[in-house]
Amino acid sequence: MAQEIERIGDIKAKLGEGPVWDHTTGQLIWVDINGQALHLYNPADGRNRTITLDQKVGAAVPRQQGGMVLAMERGFHLLNLETEALTRVVDPENHLPNNRFNDGKSDRAGRFWAGTMAQSESVTTGSLYCLDIDGTVHTIEDGCITVSNGLGWSLDNTIMYYIDSPTKKVVAYDYDGESGQISNPRTVVTIADNEGFPDGMAVDNDGMLWIAQWGGWQVGRYNPVTGEKIGSIAVPVERTSSCAFGGEHMDELYITTASVGVSEEDSVNQPYAGSLFRIKLDVKGPKANFYGG
Repeated sequence: MAQEIERIGDIKAKLGEGPVWDHTTGQLIWVDINGQALHLYNPADGRNRTITLDQKVGAAVPRQQGGMVLAMERGFHLLNLETEALTRVVDPENHLPNNRFNDGKSDRAGRFWAGTMAQSESVTTGSLYCLDIDGTVHTIEDGCITVSNGLGWSLDNTIMYYIDSPTKKVVAYDYDGESGQISNPRTVVTIADNEGFPDGMAVDNDGMLWIAQWGGWQVGRYNPVTGEKIGSIAVPVERTSSCAFGGEHMDELYITTASVGVSEEDSVNQPYAGSLFRIKLDVKGPKANFYGG
Protein backbone atom coordinates (compact mmCIF):
# COMPACT_ATOMS: atom_id res chain seq x y z
CA MET A 1 0.00 0.00 0.00
CA ALA A 2 2.83 2.39 0.79
CA GLN A 3 6.55 2.72 1.31
CA GLU A 4 8.22 3.34 4.67
CA ILE A 5 7.27 6.44 6.63
CA GLU A 6 10.13 8.92 7.04
CA ARG A 7 10.77 11.83 9.33
CA ILE A 8 11.34 15.15 7.55
CA GLY A 9 13.79 17.68 8.97
CA ASP A 10 14.52 18.16 12.65
CA ILE A 11 11.75 20.51 13.78
CA LYS A 12 9.76 19.32 16.77
CA ALA A 13 6.57 21.34 16.93
CA LYS A 14 4.49 21.80 20.04
CA LEU A 15 1.31 21.36 18.03
CA GLY A 16 2.05 20.71 14.36
CA GLU A 17 -1.01 21.17 12.16
CA GLY A 18 -2.51 22.35 8.88
CA PRO A 19 -0.21 20.90 6.18
CA VAL A 20 -0.96 22.13 2.65
CA TRP A 21 1.09 21.59 -0.50
CA ASP A 22 1.76 24.67 -2.62
CA HIS A 23 2.04 23.20 -6.12
CA THR A 24 3.20 26.56 -7.53
CA THR A 25 6.36 26.66 -5.39
CA GLY A 26 6.84 22.98 -4.57
CA GLN A 27 6.72 23.66 -0.85
CA LEU A 28 4.81 22.24 2.07
CA ILE A 29 3.20 24.82 4.34
CA TRP A 30 2.44 23.79 7.90
CA VAL A 31 1.96 25.47 11.25
CA ASP A 32 2.89 25.02 14.90
CA ILE A 33 -0.23 26.31 16.65
CA ASN A 34 1.15 26.63 20.18
CA GLY A 35 4.60 27.53 18.92
CA GLN A 36 3.08 30.49 17.04
CA ALA A 37 5.03 29.64 13.90
CA LEU A 38 4.50 29.05 10.19
CA HIS A 39 6.83 26.64 8.41
CA LEU A 40 7.60 26.37 4.69
CA TYR A 41 9.44 23.16 3.84
CA ASN A 42 11.16 22.80 0.46
CA PRO A 43 11.94 19.15 -0.31
CA ALA A 44 14.13 20.15 -3.27
CA ASP A 45 16.86 21.42 -0.94
CA GLY A 46 15.60 20.19 2.43
CA ARG A 47 15.34 23.69 3.85
CA ASN A 48 12.62 24.88 6.19
CA ARG A 49 11.78 28.56 6.49
CA THR A 50 10.14 29.54 9.77
CA ILE A 51 8.05 32.68 10.21
CA THR A 52 7.42 33.59 13.84
CA LEU A 53 3.98 35.04 14.56
CA ASP A 54 2.53 37.05 17.46
CA GLN A 55 -0.34 34.68 18.23
CA LYS A 56 -1.47 31.09 17.76
CA VAL A 57 -2.14 30.09 14.15
CA GLY A 58 -4.54 27.28 13.27
CA ALA A 59 -4.21 27.18 9.49
CA ALA A 60 -2.44 28.88 6.59
CA VAL A 61 -3.47 28.62 2.94
CA PRO A 62 -1.85 30.23 -0.12
CA ARG A 63 -3.64 33.11 -1.84
CA GLN A 64 -4.16 33.08 -5.59
CA GLN A 65 -2.52 36.53 -5.84
CA GLY A 66 0.40 35.68 -3.59
CA GLY A 67 1.00 35.48 0.12
CA MET A 68 -1.31 33.58 2.45
CA VAL A 69 -4.52 33.76 4.40
CA LEU A 70 -4.26 32.68 8.05
CA ALA A 71 -6.84 31.58 10.61
CA MET A 72 -5.36 32.77 13.88
CA GLU A 73 -6.08 33.19 17.55
CA ARG A 74 -7.54 36.62 16.85
CA GLY A 75 -9.29 36.17 13.55
CA PHE A 76 -8.47 36.04 9.85
CA HIS A 77 -5.26 37.68 8.62
CA LEU A 78 -3.32 38.05 5.38
CA LEU A 79 0.42 37.38 5.38
CA ASN A 80 2.94 39.03 3.07
CA LEU A 81 5.67 36.42 2.58
CA GLU A 82 8.26 38.99 1.51
CA THR A 83 7.91 41.31 4.51
CA GLU A 84 6.34 38.75 6.90
CA ALA A 85 3.80 41.45 7.80
CA LEU A 86 0.30 40.50 8.92
CA THR A 87 -2.81 42.39 7.86
CA ARG A 88 -5.95 41.78 9.89
CA VAL A 89 -9.05 41.04 7.82
CA VAL A 90 -11.73 40.39 10.43
CA ASP A 91 -12.18 38.70 13.79
CA PRO A 92 -15.70 37.25 14.01
CA GLU A 93 -15.08 36.25 17.63
CA ASN A 94 -13.54 39.32 19.21
CA HIS A 95 -16.25 38.92 21.85
CA LEU A 96 -14.90 35.44 22.72
CA PRO A 97 -11.34 36.01 23.99
CA ASN A 98 -11.03 32.41 25.21
CA ASN A 99 -11.60 30.99 21.72
CA ARG A 100 -9.12 30.55 18.86
CA PHE A 101 -9.23 29.40 15.26
CA ASN A 102 -8.15 25.87 14.44
CA ASP A 103 -8.09 23.97 11.14
CA GLY A 104 -9.03 25.56 7.81
CA LYS A 105 -9.10 24.95 4.03
CA SER A 106 -10.14 26.68 0.83
CA ASP A 107 -12.82 25.36 -1.49
CA ARG A 108 -12.72 25.36 -5.29
CA ALA A 109 -14.45 28.73 -5.47
CA GLY A 110 -11.59 30.27 -3.48
CA ARG A 111 -13.48 30.71 -0.21
CA PHE A 112 -11.57 29.99 3.02
CA TRP A 113 -13.34 27.79 5.58
CA ALA A 114 -12.11 27.65 9.18
CA GLY A 115 -13.57 26.84 12.56
CA THR A 116 -12.96 27.84 16.15
CA MET A 117 -12.69 26.17 19.53
CA ALA A 118 -12.30 27.07 23.19
CA GLN A 119 -8.69 27.22 24.31
CA SER A 120 -9.68 24.86 27.13
CA GLU A 121 -11.14 22.35 24.63
CA SER A 122 -13.81 21.60 27.25
CA VAL A 123 -16.79 23.76 26.29
CA THR A 124 -18.93 23.97 23.18
CA THR A 125 -18.31 27.56 22.12
CA GLY A 126 -16.78 26.96 18.68
CA SER A 127 -18.24 27.90 15.32
CA LEU A 128 -17.54 27.25 11.64
CA TYR A 129 -16.97 30.22 9.34
CA CYS A 130 -16.48 30.86 5.65
CA LEU A 131 -14.35 33.84 4.59
CA ASP A 132 -15.55 34.87 1.15
CA ILE A 133 -13.25 36.25 -1.53
CA ASP A 134 -14.63 39.77 -0.91
CA GLY A 135 -13.56 39.60 2.74
CA THR A 136 -17.01 39.05 4.22
CA VAL A 137 -17.47 36.29 6.80
CA HIS A 138 -20.42 33.91 6.85
CA THR A 139 -21.25 31.95 10.01
CA ILE A 140 -22.01 28.37 8.97
CA GLU A 141 -22.36 26.60 12.33
CA ASP A 142 -22.83 28.89 15.33
CA GLY A 143 -21.61 28.14 18.86
CA CYS A 144 -22.23 24.39 18.77
CA ILE A 145 -18.72 23.02 18.17
CA THR A 146 -16.12 21.83 20.68
CA VAL A 147 -12.95 21.32 18.59
CA SER A 148 -13.43 22.37 14.96
CA ASN A 149 -11.12 20.29 12.80
CA GLY A 150 -10.73 18.53 9.44
CA LEU A 151 -12.42 19.77 6.27
CA GLY A 152 -12.65 18.29 2.79
CA TRP A 153 -14.78 18.05 -0.34
CA SER A 154 -15.85 15.18 -2.54
CA LEU A 155 -14.34 14.89 -6.01
CA ASP A 156 -17.58 15.99 -7.67
CA ASN A 157 -17.79 18.98 -5.29
CA THR A 158 -21.27 18.07 -4.05
CA ILE A 159 -20.33 16.95 -0.51
CA MET A 160 -18.38 18.70 2.24
CA TYR A 161 -16.82 16.63 5.03
CA TYR A 162 -16.28 18.11 8.48
CA ILE A 163 -14.91 16.97 11.85
CA ASP A 164 -15.71 18.13 15.39
CA SER A 165 -13.07 15.97 17.09
CA PRO A 166 -14.73 14.97 20.42
CA THR A 167 -17.72 13.50 18.54
CA LYS A 168 -15.35 10.92 16.97
CA LYS A 169 -17.35 11.37 13.77
CA VAL A 170 -16.94 12.71 10.25
CA VAL A 171 -20.10 14.50 9.14
CA ALA A 172 -21.01 14.94 5.48
CA TYR A 173 -23.12 17.83 4.21
CA ASP A 174 -24.75 18.37 0.85
CA TYR A 175 -22.66 21.18 -0.62
CA ASP A 176 -23.54 23.81 -3.20
CA GLY A 177 -20.25 24.80 -4.83
CA GLU A 178 -21.70 27.97 -6.33
CA SER A 179 -23.25 29.46 -3.21
CA GLY A 180 -21.17 27.68 -0.57
CA GLN A 181 -24.33 26.60 1.26
CA ILE A 182 -24.35 23.31 3.18
CA SER A 183 -27.33 21.20 4.27
CA ASN A 184 -28.49 17.73 5.31
CA PRO A 185 -25.76 16.74 7.82
CA ARG A 186 -25.21 13.02 8.38
CA THR A 187 -22.49 10.86 9.93
CA VAL A 188 -20.41 8.94 7.40
CA VAL A 189 -17.44 7.75 9.51
CA THR A 190 -17.13 6.91 13.21
CA ILE A 191 -13.69 6.30 14.72
CA ALA A 192 -13.40 3.15 16.81
CA ASP A 193 -13.24 3.58 20.60
CA ASN A 194 -9.62 2.53 20.95
CA GLU A 195 -8.26 4.48 17.96
CA GLY A 196 -8.16 8.06 19.20
CA PHE A 197 -10.03 11.08 17.86
CA PRO A 198 -10.37 12.31 14.27
CA ASP A 199 -8.27 15.41 13.64
CA GLY A 200 -7.08 16.79 10.29
CA MET A 201 -8.21 15.17 7.05
CA ALA A 202 -7.37 14.81 3.35
CA VAL A 203 -9.41 13.42 0.44
CA ASP A 204 -7.66 11.31 -2.22
CA ASN A 205 -8.40 10.93 -5.93
CA ASP A 206 -10.49 7.83 -5.22
CA GLY A 207 -12.76 9.87 -2.96
CA MET A 208 -11.49 8.17 0.20
CA LEU A 209 -10.80 10.06 3.44
CA TRP A 210 -7.39 10.04 5.12
CA ILE A 211 -7.90 10.98 8.77
CA ALA A 212 -5.17 11.79 11.30
CA GLN A 213 -6.18 10.03 14.52
CA TRP A 214 -5.12 12.03 17.58
CA GLY A 215 -4.18 9.56 20.30
CA GLY A 216 -4.32 6.69 17.81
CA TRP A 217 -0.72 6.50 16.51
CA GLN A 218 -1.97 6.46 12.91
CA VAL A 219 -3.58 7.97 9.86
CA GLY A 220 -6.59 5.89 8.82
CA ARG A 221 -8.11 5.61 5.34
CA TYR A 222 -11.91 5.44 5.26
CA ASN A 223 -14.61 4.95 2.66
CA PRO A 224 -17.19 7.71 3.27
CA VAL A 225 -19.88 5.79 1.37
CA THR A 226 -19.72 2.65 3.54
CA GLY A 227 -18.02 4.11 6.63
CA GLU A 228 -15.51 1.26 6.47
CA LYS A 229 -11.88 1.65 7.49
CA ILE A 230 -9.92 0.34 4.50
CA GLY A 231 -6.33 1.12 5.44
CA SER A 232 -3.96 2.62 7.98
CA ILE A 233 -0.51 4.16 8.22
CA ALA A 234 1.27 3.61 11.51
CA VAL A 235 2.88 6.80 12.81
CA PRO A 236 5.58 6.66 15.55
CA VAL A 237 3.80 9.45 17.44
CA GLU A 238 0.62 9.10 19.48
CA ARG A 239 -0.74 12.56 18.69
CA THR A 240 -1.09 12.51 14.91
CA SER A 241 -2.74 15.81 13.98
CA SER A 242 -3.24 16.25 10.24
CA CYS A 243 -2.22 15.16 6.74
CA ALA A 244 -2.07 16.46 3.18
CA PHE A 245 -1.13 15.15 -0.25
CA GLY A 246 1.88 16.71 -1.93
CA GLY A 247 5.02 16.11 -3.92
CA GLU A 248 5.69 16.44 -7.64
CA HIS A 249 3.17 13.73 -8.48
CA MET A 250 0.79 14.39 -5.55
CA ASP A 251 1.40 10.84 -4.30
CA GLU A 252 3.16 11.70 -1.04
CA LEU A 253 1.25 12.09 2.22
CA TYR A 254 2.71 14.63 4.63
CA ILE A 255 1.73 14.07 8.26
CA THR A 256 1.99 16.53 11.16
CA THR A 257 2.19 15.52 14.83
CA ALA A 258 2.28 17.12 18.28
CA SER A 259 4.49 17.01 21.34
CA VAL A 260 2.14 19.00 23.57
CA GLY A 261 0.92 16.93 26.50
CA VAL A 262 3.53 14.21 26.00
CA SER A 263 5.19 13.53 29.34
CA GLU A 264 8.92 12.95 29.78
CA GLU A 265 8.16 9.29 30.41
CA ASP A 266 6.05 8.99 27.26
CA SER A 267 8.62 10.86 25.17
CA VAL A 268 11.00 7.92 25.58
CA ASN A 269 8.59 5.86 23.46
CA GLN A 270 8.01 8.66 20.93
CA PRO A 271 11.17 10.76 20.66
CA TYR A 272 9.95 12.33 17.43
CA ALA A 273 6.70 13.72 18.80
CA GLY A 274 6.01 17.02 17.05
CA SER A 275 7.90 16.03 13.90
CA LEU A 276 6.80 16.21 10.28
CA PHE A 277 6.58 12.89 8.42
CA ARG A 278 6.18 11.81 4.81
CA ILE A 279 5.20 8.59 3.11
CA LYS A 280 4.89 7.71 -0.59
CA LEU A 281 1.58 6.08 -1.51
CA ASP A 282 0.07 4.25 -4.45
CA VAL A 283 -2.80 6.74 -4.57
CA LYS A 284 -2.76 10.45 -5.33
CA GLY A 285 -4.60 13.48 -4.05
CA PRO A 286 -5.93 16.61 -5.79
CA LYS A 287 -4.03 19.88 -5.75
CA ALA A 288 -4.92 22.22 -2.89
CA ASN A 289 -7.33 25.08 -3.48
CA PHE A 290 -6.00 28.60 -2.89
CA TYR A 291 -7.86 31.52 -1.32
CA GLY A 292 -9.21 33.92 -3.93
CA GLY A 293 -9.41 37.06 -1.80
